[in-house]
Amino acid sequence: MTADRAFGEAFRVDLLDLFAWRRDVRRFRRDHLPEGTFERLVAVACLAPSVGLSQPWRFVSVADAVRQQAVRASFERCNADALRRQGDDKAGLYARLKLAGLDDAPCQFAVFADRETEQGHSLGRLTMPTTIDYSAVMAVHTLWLAARAEGIGLGWVSILEPDLVAAALDVPPAWVLIGYFCLGYPLEPDDAPALERAGWERRCDPASVLLVR
Repeated sequence: MTADRAFGEAFRVDLLDLFAWRRDVRRFRRDHLPEGTFERLVAVACLAPSVGLSQPWRFVSVADAVRQQAVRASFERCNADALRRQGDDKAGLYARLKLAGLDDAPCQFAVFADRETEQGHSLGRLTMPTTIDYSAVMAVHTLWLAARAEGIGLGWVSILEPDLVAAALDVPPAWVLIGYFCLGYPLEPDDAPALERAGWERRCDPASVLLVR
């Protein structure tokens, strides 16, 4: 590939379609992924940009049943608390939402940011150290798109206790949880967010987030 390579119109259309069909999947088929799929997707994720080429992302595959159950218990506690906090107008809808794929997804993993990584020699993060965390998020998004291109869905489980998840997975203290994820084939692929379909929220107009100074 040359530095001045331009991608064609057909590719750009497909890429936009990929963005539109990238969903936060909550309902999964239980079919196993082909052997080596997760490792291959992690390799693609490592192509993501990172501050100072620090590559601070750390992927932890969670296959042990005891560790999975510890994460499941954390989710149940947090989800019950979230339900109690909903107003009367939202409580019923919240209770009907399926907010995790922990029971069905064939693959579970966590992503951490190593805030003490020496790679990159602190370039670009002295004044904004949180760019380490942002870099790990970029890796997640890269994996997310690569998975969707293969018809594989990703679900981000954010209703968790980060410290307890880190303890359950026995990771170094400097590793900060970015997210816990379920990976597998979607039960019902869709180009509209599940929360939008359920009437929980709607996408905003892009013009509303653009500020000109």
